[in-house]
Amino acid sequence: MENPLELLGWDARWAQSFAPHAMEGFAPGRIAREDRDQYLVLTAAGETTARMSGRLRRDAQAGDLRPAVGDWVAVRLPPAAGTALIQAVMERRSRFVRKAVRGGGPAYGEGRTEEQVMAANIDTAFLVSGLNEDFNPRRIERYLAATWDGGARPVILLNKSDLCPQAAARRAEVSALAPGVAVHALSAATAEGLEALEPYLHPGRTIVFLGSSGVGKSSLINRLLDSARQEVLPVREYDGRGRHATTARELLRLPRGAMLIDTPGLRELRLWDEGDGLQRAFDDIDEFATRCRFRDCRHDGEPGCAVRQAIDDGALDPLRLVNYLKLRREQDVLAVRRSQRARMTFGPGGKRLPRRG
Repeated sequence: MENPLELLGWDARWAQSFAPHAMEGFAPGRIAREDRDQYLVLTAAGETTARMSGRLRRDAQAGDLRPAVGDWVAVRLPPAAGTALIQAVMERRSRFVRKAVRGGGPAYGEGRTEEQVMAANIDTAFLVSGLNEDFNPRRIERYLAATWDGGARPVILLNKSDLCPQAAARRAEVSALAPGVAVHALSAATAEGLEALEPYLHPGRTIVFLGSSGVGKSSLINRLLDSARQEVLPVREYDGRGRHATTARELLRLPRGAMLIDTPGLRELRLWDEGDGLQRAFDDIDEFATRCRFRDCRHDGEPGCAVRQAIDDGALDPLRLVNYLKLRREQDVLAVRRSQRARMTFGPGGKRLPRRG
């Protein structure tokens, strides 16, 4: 008999890493929805509501241990109808994260710098951009950097091709800034181009839809679900931007067998990870930089800068460099703030200090 967890993405690697939790009598489950401190967890026995155990709640204060949609967790199931307890979050294979700033008092400057895990254990990230007035290559570059950092495979979906006579040219433009990344122009309204998504929808695979409000994520998801499950709101006529139709992250099962994580549209995406995602998203700039006169060239006016020369030669879009430098400065500031937060959170010997205010 097929293990029902395999339909959710469970495999031999997960089973092996879960073995110590199984010995303690816990059951594996996958987070399907989060509502404040309540979770919907999918297990082999079916759906159950759950909350974090007291120990996990204390450990999760750092942020990265808090369960997120898509996480595999160890749960203690209730003997009868009741609420399960989430005992541990299994190590994530991939994730999509952004920086979230929350109020933290004067000691934290403008607030506490924390990570917000939007989705966990994803195979493919569909980065959705509209081909209408809100088309923004610089935003796509930002999403690419965050996706590469999180370990998922990015795929760019250019929606609303039916509204854009320049759809082919814009697809070529995006393909040039994202070499090696699949780029598909399609239309949720007419279903044109949706067949290109079939290879990503195999049973047991997990995809996530990411993008700004109004790009058509909900309409695309409704197409894949073969139903009008997700609410769709009209965009503003004067700038093509939309309102939030999706208000919570949720793990859904597609008719074709794949798992899908829907996320609310993001007004802003600020980077969190400091991995090689920025370099991968801008590998052409890194390649030009190897020919700069100075190894530590910042590409900001130094003599012998090969990156600036590439712009003068027409080989590099100057706006692409502007965005790269902006994101790099953002990472530098984030690194400083994370270091400050670590010093304020942990004392000598790595002991956690009491939380402030």
